[in-house]
Amino acid sequence: MAREATICRTTAETDIAVTVNLDGCGRAHVDTGIGFFDHMLTAMARHGRIDMDVRVKGDVEVDGHHTVEDTGIVIGQAIARALGDKAGITRFGSSFVPMDEALVLAALDISGRGQLHWAVEVPFGMVGGLDTQLAREFFIALATNAGITLHVRQLAGDNVHHIFEAAFKACGRALREAVAVDAALAGEVPSTKGCL
Repeated sequence: MAREATICRTTAETDIAVTVNLDGCGRAHVDTGIGFFDHMLTAMARHGRIDMDVRVKGDVEVDGHHTVEDTGIVIGQAIARALGDKAGITRFGSSFVPMDEALVLAALDISGRGQLHWAVEVPFGMVGGLDTQLAREFFIALATNAGITLHVRQLAGDNVHHIFEAAFKACGRALREAVAVDAALAGEVPSTKGCL
């Protein structure tokens, strides 16, 4: 059975449709209206081996905040739906990703308790068309709506592009590890509670 889901969400600020396939090979079609954000989501999908179709119409004439945050909400909801009851998943995942001088760790638990712990220091400003404050907003929305505990920690780096690219790739790789099916679990939920 394919672990795939489509979520559509329309507000006065954004109109978003997202499809994810957790058992894909990293194919991505991303159009958010913010080129650098598209680049980051494409990298996350490729390195997470998650097929993603992300189509967003947002009020980017105001700024990118609603587009970026709402995209995180919808991707998170799609991941949660695709996971279903989470039976048989590995649950935990982590990855260190170097990107030239930058080094970022992402570690996560598909716990059902959505939260972000962010230790990334970048200056206020823009990278491409993305406000640097918005990467954190994306990951908050993603973690909350996917029901994952996500730690993103910068260990080195000066170039904002490199830091963010390492963060998105690390998150993708950690997700890939955590959503993987563990045959040894024989379809059981990986929790002493019996549910996640």
